[in-house]
Amino acid sequence: MMLSFVIGNCNFFRKLKRARKVDEHKQCLRYIMNQKHSESANLRQAAGVSRCSRVALQRVHSTTAPLHQGVPTTLWKLGRLNHIAIAVPDMEKATALYRDVLGATVSEKVPLPDHGVYTVFVELGNTKLELLHPLGEKSPISGFLQKNKSGGMHHICIEVDDINAAIADLKTKNIRMLSAEPRIGAHGKPVMFLHPKDCDGVLVELEEA
Repeated sequence: MMLSFVIGNCNFFRKLKRARKVDEHKQCLRYIMNQKHSESANLRQAAGVSRCSRVALQRVHSTTAPLHQGVPTTLWKLGRLNHIAIAVPDMEKATALYRDVLGATVSEKVPLPDHGVYTVFVELGNTKLELLHPLGEKSPISGFLQKNKSGGMHHICIEVDDINAAIADLKTKNIRMLSAEPRIGAHGKPVMFLHPKDCDGVLVELEEA
């Protein structure tokens, strides 16, 4: 009787021990499953943040791109210095100075009735000097020489790649022109003079290259 009781108790405790082990295994499995579920949730959350970031960047790009596209581009470009013009009271004397004294190459004297001047060009390698002398009673150089008896620098000439585009653009910037339309200059190309009061006191000639 006592032996049966002891054997029964042993069987009970063995079953209880096995039950506890099974319960521990179940707890371990639940813990592992919970960890995997938590990791999956974190990955899904990170993916969601990444998608949100991409969407936000796309929205920023879509809103800023039209602003960049709306920036006006310059339709013309300023080029090199073509020449510096000097008004002279005595063309022959001035020509002899640059040719005979300074040894420069000078051109023949050319009349430009449309501009009211005689011109002689002095070659300097990297640019030129343009000697100006009055031609006719209404020459603009006459008034300049009345104020400057010994002569002096009259204007500078800068090349542009598109003179009509330059004129249209400068008018929008309140730069006044000295004529309604471009005229043909000494080099046979269209030119336009800008008002000196709008160019820091310098008379600027634009010439199409």
